[in-house]
Amino acid sequence: MCPVRSDPIHRFHPLPLDHFDRLPDSLLLLIFNKIGDVKALGRCCLVSRRFHSLVPQVENVLVRVDCVVSDDDSSPSSSSSDKSCPAGPFSNLLRLVFGGIVKPFQALGQFLGPKRSLLDETLSAPSTSSSVGRAADDDDPEMGQTGVTHHSPTQVLRNFNEIRFLRIELPSGELGIDDGVLLKWRADFGSTLDNCIILGAASVINDVHSQVPEYGNDGFCSNNCITGNGDDNGSIPESFYTNGGLKLRVVWTISSLIAASARHYLLQSIIAEHRTLDTLVLTDADGQGVLRMNREQLEELRVKPLSASSASKRTQVPALNMRLWYAPHLELPNGVVLKGATLVAIRPSEQSASRKEVSDASWLSTAFEEPYGTAAKMLIKRRTYCLEMNSF
Repeated sequence: MCPVRSDPIHRFHPLPLDHFDRLPDSLLLLIFNKIGDVKALGRCCLVSRRFHSLVPQVENVLVRVDCVVSDDDSSPSSSSSDKSCPAGPFSNLLRLVFGGIVKPFQALGQFLGPKRSLLDETLSAPSTSSSVGRAADDDDPEMGQTGVTHHSPTQVLRNFNEIRFLRIELPSGELGIDDGVLLKWRADFGSTLDNCIILGAASVINDVHSQVPEYGNDGFCSNNCITGNGDDNGSIPESFYTNGGLKLRVVWTISSLIAASARHYLLQSIIAEHRTLDTLVLTDADGQGVLRMNREQLEELRVKPLSASSASKRTQVPALNMRLWYAPHLELPNGVVLKGATLVAIRPSEQSASRKEVSDASWLSTAFEEPYGTAAKMLIKRRTYCLEMNSF
């Protein structure tokens, strides 16, 4: 019998080296922190057990909410990340005022769940490409028709243990405004409102040269075309009080405060569960409103529970001192023109003696991104009008 000759083709060859195994955990965490988005991080968890064990240590997290639903809705009407619920922003505001939103984040599409999630399936299966593919295709009782699980951000974030910087983004702003109207707000909260800044304009004109002033027979402009560099003394014209201008600004102010206080109310459980938080931002894809809380404010809420409004599920707004600046026509350096430009700076009345004055230019001018930061700087150079508002 001829001796069996070993064939080099059939010799055992070690598996190729996985270069990811050579990367230290600190570098992988740096990459995951740059990713931030919970959906992408959920997919990263499906790659390997090592990734699954590192993702919960991410410190910088972004949660994009797909749809906002009220407590009257048994299920979200849309789960696609590029669609929002059919109810318009104005309907959402009405729910905030009269009904309250109990489950505002119900339709978050993501891959991290407290029950039988894809992460758990990954841990129970070998870390191979075929097994990961099967885990993603398996039927899940919590999966909707579009293959997306629906959980609130509170549930999603329970998978993270060391969050320091959290940003939650709603699909749209709560305030229903007409096309062409500008309305932006930023609010800082502790256990209650610390401050709020509102910038609004009746219309925004992007091409100043397309707007030709109309002049009457007396040579005066008949359409209130006062430029930002005009010779007006910064006073509010009498027509502002008689044509509904002041009433409209009051509506903007109250609506913005209601939206901000409703967002604050909904963050209680997240703040209580994540004591490592340094910064929390709740904004929307439209850029309409931004609620911010720093570490000191977060700790204040944990120590001193918020006071809820009896009328709806939102934080009660304290008595306020407000300052208002107005310009009928404000031309910005980049050519954008704001008609009926208004800036409102708000602080609780009880803070007026211990905090900086609301006219502090650095505080107001940094609240908004450009070109609206420049608009705020220009407005605060005009005459200031003081108002007060009772708690609500």
